[in-house]
Amino acid sequence: MAENGGSSDPDPQPGPQGKGAPTPKRKTQEAARKRPLVPNDRKEAKARNREAQQRERAKMRQALDTGEEKYLPLRDKGPQRRFVRDYVDARYNAGEYLIIAAFVFVLITFVPIPGLTFWILIAFWAMFAVVFADCFLLYRRMKRLLAQNFGDVQPGTPWYAVTRAAQLRRLRLPKPLVKRGEYPTV
Repeated sequence: MAENGGSSDPDPQPGPQGKGAPTPKRKTQEAARKRPLVPNDRKEAKARNREAQQRERAKMRQALDTGEEKYLPLRDKGPQRRFVRDYVDARYNAGEYLIIAAFVFVLITFVPIPGLTFWILIAFWAMFAVVFADCFLLYRRMKRLLAQNFGDVQPGTPWYAVTRAAQLRRLRLPKPLVKRGEYPTV
């Protein structure tokens, strides 16, 4: 045994001595780190920047089609937003049909039948009331389901459900990944 608590190895292997190169001067290290604020070739820098932005937008667009979480916009990221999207896409929403009803109402107002416009207007306001009630109930249900499944409700998530429910299913982004009736489970 060695006297000073060292190892019992009689001939330790010495490590490499020195680092093999002189330390660079501070001036050269700082110069290597410096980058110009304005590039020398502005057109090329602008073109590279534009290409990078196009690639990012293409990734985000693909994520909106496929539902890939990594590249989704910030408003659509997270497990609570995924749950809300799947829940809203699984149900029939009255808000989906409001846009179609408004378009039909505008077309029918061009028909010169005096009593028809009045009744169509009444029907449109009745449908608007149904959509409002459906959205109100969806808002409350989402708050309850999110609190049940995730504990803390992320701010704005129930409203996210309402705005998604008011869109036509084919025009929703991110695209619906579930069929009607396939409600999500956590």
